[in-house]
Amino acid sequence: MAPDRRKMIVEAATRSFSLFGYKATTMDQVAKLANVGKGTIYTFFKNKEELFEEIISSFVKEMIAEADAAIQPGLPITENVHQALYRILEFRSEHQLMIKLVQEEAEMGTLAVSEMLQHVENEIIAYIKNKLEQAGAKGLIPQINTELASFLLFKMYIALVSDWERNHEPLSSDHIARIMKVFLLSELAN
Repeated sequence: MAPDRRKMIVEAATRSFSLFGYKATTMDQVAKLANVGKGTIYTFFKNKEELFEEIISSFVKEMIAEADAAIQPGLPITENVHQALYRILEFRSEHQLMIKLVQEEAEMGTLAVSEMLQHVENEIIAYIKNKLEQAGAKGLIPQINTELASFLLFKMYIALVSDWERNHEPLSSDHIARIMKVFLLSELAN
């Protein structure tokens, strides 16, 4: 059976983006890493941007699956949101691709990378919004602006997990959960 060339190309491109970043990755590099001719890549992907979108789309799906796996039925919504966000950020920080992209955005401001990182953030916020809407539909939380609450939850979580640690001792997972509950989810935690 012939190897799945499309999959080989995606894996090679992921490696290249992870090692060299978006801007420095070329289709020639991807072809070499995938052990295929450059023309073969173009049978599956129109250009580097399309290949990049495919990789980020797969990454988002994996990240959402990880978040879903962290949710435990029966726990309060505040705890489940915390568990899902914790797993999302852990997943992002474990992947060399995300580390490299964040680094490239900070150092070079590559527009395609900035747009893709914004897309990932929007997907996370949409995921949280969906969970809050589900909880609202079940009567587990009062009617709230789920879009605003999702945005604030995500931004607050990022601030507590990464920004805080630059100048302070890291907060424990339990401490972060308590802070989120007190400052943002007190209305939800009936």
